[in-house]
Amino acid sequence: MIKKKYFIICAIILIAGLTFGVNRCLKIVYPTHYEEYVMKYSKEYDIDPYLVFSIMKVESKFFPYAESNREARGLMQISNITQLWAEDELQMGDINIFNPETNIQIGCWYISKLFKQFDDKDLVIAAYNGGSGNVDKWLKDQRYSRNGINLDTIPFKETSDYVNKVNKYYKRYKAIYEK
Repeated sequence: MIKKKYFIICAIILIAGLTFGVNRCLKIVYPTHYEEYVMKYSKEYDIDPYLVFSIMKVESKFFPYAESNREARGLMQISNITQLWAEDELQMGDINIFNPETNIQIGCWYISKLFKQFDDKDLVIAAYNGGSGNVDKWLKDQRYSRNGINLDTIPFKETSDYVNKVNKYYKRYKAIYEK
């Protein structure tokens, strides 16, 4: 049954690709929803917008009312502690975390903070999912980092899978949209 479903999906994608063009079909699978806000805040915080799209795709699949079992919310799955920190540091006052613009702004601000701390895309992605404190600990542990600069192994399977998935999407977004 799974093989049959897989075959049907592949056939539909192939027919759509031949009919509408491969790039147009890829843009359906890898959308740039909320592009206005992503471009605005990725520029403001000096981060790659394709990284933001990749994180959003993994975190919420672009559903603005997404909520995790850990109470992270919105497009970029902002935790309560990150929301409070952003509200204070950005002097935002009381906010609606489900508002797409607000959520993307806080997500971009947080990614920028992580880049200032780690200056490495993979470490930033790992910290976004697993926490910056954990990434700091892993970098100091010889079991996970031989040089204290890069991670050789990520001990949390969820975070390791998350880094791989975001990087996969990131490469695809860059290939599809970057001119």
